[in-house]
Amino acid sequence: MSQVISHIARRAGRQAPPRPESRRPRLALRRLLVTAASSLTAVASLTAVASLAAGPSTAYAAPATGAPATTPVTQAPVRHSGDHLTVTVRDAGKGRDGTFELYCHPGGGSHPDPEGACAVVERNTRWGQDVFAPAARGGACTMQYGGPATARVTGTWAGRPVDATYDRRDGCAISRWDRMVPLLPDLGSTASL
Repeated sequence: MSQVISHIARRAGRQAPPRPESRRPRLALRRLLVTAASSLTAVASLTAVASLAAGPSTAYAAPATGAPATTPVTQAPVRHSGDHLTVTVRDAGKGRDGTFELYCHPGGGSHPDPEGACAVVERNTRWGQDVFAPAARGGACTMQYGGPATARVTGTWAGRPVDATYDRRDGCAISRWDRMVPLLPDLGSTASL
């Protein structure tokens, strides 16, 4: 190809353009950089997988007072960066009242059934709808009373703030409460008035 360009340039009375430098060093450098980048990506991926597969290290729990810990814990504490809810239940009966912390993704906290509570909230979550929304106003509700129990759920779910209250004043409110069991305590069947 360069001979053809030289021949045409001589016929036109001009000097042939300088021959481009060899592309081999540039191609070799490009291959080297691509290979190095691929290797670094592979190493980073393997490191991430290895850290996930590694067993938990032994840690020691420290009391809230700041005093040195003496009780060994067999598992490192779980960092919760996912969903966090605080459930406060009142007037539900002995053993059901109190304030409970719930962490989901991964599950944990002081809630009596963190896995079940996370599962029920997840199951009731619908795209574009508030899982904790109150019952629709003006709806037809049965005139039954489910007892004096109340609950308040606050925190964060699916990246959105939550501040919802629950009671059992009529059939719609009872149904809304029962849909969130075991996040809220199971109060069983209710008596009609």
